[in-house]
Amino acid sequence: MRRITEYKDYRKFMQDFYDERKRTGAFSWREFSKLAGFKSPTYLKLVCEGKSSLSLVKMEQVGLAMNLAGYEMDYFKLMVKFMNAEKDSVKKEALLEMQKIAVEHKVRMVDSDTFQYYESWKYPVVRELAPMMPGAKPHEIAEVCKDYVSAEEIRDVLNFLVKAGFLKKDGDKAYSQTEKTVIGSKEALPIAIRAMHKEMAMMASRAVDRYPSGERCMTGVTLGVNENARKRIVEEINSCCKRIVDIANECENQDQVYRKNFHFFPMTDKVSKGK
Repeated sequence: MRRITEYKDYRKFMQDFYDERKRTGAFSWREFSKLAGFKSPTYLKLVCEGKSSLSLVKMEQVGLAMNLAGYEMDYFKLMVKFMNAEKDSVKKEALLEMQKIAVEHKVRMVDSDTFQYYESWKYPVVRELAPMMPGAKPHEIAEVCKDYVSAEEIRDVLNFLVKAGFLKKDGDKAYSQTEKTVIGSKEALPIAIRAMHKEMAMMASRAVDRYPSGERCMTGVTLGVNENARKRIVEEINSCCKRIVDIANECENQDQVYRKNFHFFPMTDKVSKGK
C-alpha cells in the first residue's frame, strides 16, 4: 500500500487499506465499521463507494481504526476536509496544508506551483512578455502592462517563473520560454483555474469600456439549446481555442500579449416538458 501522503482522496485511501487488510487476512466491512465505532456494518463501504461522506466529527475514529497517528492522522483529516469542502478557498487551504506535510516527509507534490501560477494574471502575462523584451529591467516590463504592477512584483514573478521552470534565463535580463506546461493534480488544477477565470472575466469586463473596438473583440449571443446542442457547442469552442493557439504558435516576432476568453454558461434552469 502506498504512503498516505501519495493520496488526495480519503475514499481511495480507505479502500486501499481495506483491500490490503483483506488480502493479508480475514477482514470485512463489518469488522472495519466496528473498529471505527459505527453500528452500521456497511457504512464505511458506502463511504468508499462515494454513496456517503465521512463527517469531520467521525474522521478521527476512522483514522484510529486504520492505526493512523501523528502526521498521518493530520494528513487524513485534511483529506476529508478537502474532499468534503464545497468552497474553493477551503479546498485550497486544505490542499496546501497537505502539500506542506508531504514536503516535510519528502513526498513531492506540484500543486503549490499550480496555485501560484494561476493566482494572478501577472504570471502568464509576464511569461509571454519577458521573452519579447530581452534586456528589459523589471520596471520597463511593468510599464508595458495595461494593469498596474510594480517593478518589485515583476522581479518576484520572474524569479518564480525561472525557479518553477516556466522561463529560463539566457544571459543577463534575457528570458525564453521552456516547453514546460503547468501541471497539477486533477484535484488542484480545477480550483486554480477557476480562480484565474474569475480574475480574467473581471478584466474582460473592464476592457469593454477601456479599449476602442479596434483593439478588442467582444461578441456574444443568447441561445436556446438542448443537451445535444450544448455538447456540440462546447466541442466547437474547444476546437476553436486549439486553432487560435496554433495561430499564435505559428507567428514570429510577437510584440504584444492578448487574452482570449470564451464564455458559454446557462442563464436559466432547464424547462420541463409541458411548461
